Amino acid sequence: MADTEATTATVGILAGMGPAAGVDFARLFLQSCDACLLERGQAINDQAYPEHWLAQVPIVDRTRALNDPEAPQPLEATRRTLGRLADLGAQAVAISCNTAHAWHAPLQASAPGVQLLHIAQETVAELARRGTRQAALLATTGTYRMGLYDPAFEAHGIRCIVPDEQTRRWLMEGIYDGVKVGRLALAEERFVQAGMRLREQHGDIALVMACTEIPLALPQAVAARDWPLVDPSAILARALARAAYRM
Repeated sequence: MADTEATTATVGILAGMGPAAGVDFARLFLQSCDACLLERGQAINDQAYPEHWLAQVPIVDRTRALNDPEAPQPLEATRRTLGRLADLGAQAVAISCNTAHAWHAPLQASAPGVQLLHIAQETVAELARRGTRQAALLATTGTYRMGLYDPAFEAHGIRCIVPDEQTRRWLMEGIYDGVKVGRLALAEERFVQAGMRLREQHGDIALVMACTEIPLALPQAVAARDWPLVDPSAILARALARAAYRM
C-alpha cells in the first residue's frame, strides 16, 4: 500500500445543491488539502491527495421542502447518495448545502459508520477560535426558520444577528434569481445591499455567508472587499480535509 493510502481516509462530498456550489466546494477542499500537506511537511503532488468522491445529485429545493411539508422532500435522495458514498469507502462526508443540514440527524443515523460533518458546528467553533463575539447570519429563509446555527452560537456564547425582512428578501433574490440562474451581477447587487444594511445597523460585523451560493458572488464585489466575510463552506472543506488526513 502506498504511503498516502496508509495515512489518509477516503472522504465524500454530498453536493448538487446547487451544482455550482458543489464544484466550488471541491475546489475549497483541494485548497484545504494543500494546507494540510504543508502543515504535515509533505510535498504537494498528484499522489499526495486523499481519495475523495464528489456526488452531484439533483436534489429537490430544501427551503421549499421546509416551508411546505406537502412539497417533495430531499431526505430520501440525500440518504441514498450518502449510502453510495459509504459504499465507496467514505469515512467522512461533508454536505455542500447549509439548508440540507435540517436533515443531518436522520442522515447520520442512516450511516452510523460515516462521520457526517456539520457545517454550523464547524463554522461557529472557528468563530470562537478567532475570538468573535457577534456575527450576522446571511442565509435562506429555510435556514433561519429551522434555527440551524442557533444551538452552535448559543453553545459558544456568540451573539447571532438575524437580518430584518427586507434584508432577507434581498438575500433570497440574490440566491434564487441570481446565482441559481446564472445572473451573478444581480446576485452581487442584492448581497451587497444586504451586507450594507447589516453594516449600517451593526458596524463592522462579521458576515457569515451561510448559503453556499453567497460566496459565489459577494466576495467578488468591490464594495465588500474589506468586509469581514466568513465562508462556512471553506471552513467545512477544511474540516473534511483534516478528516481525510487524520489530523
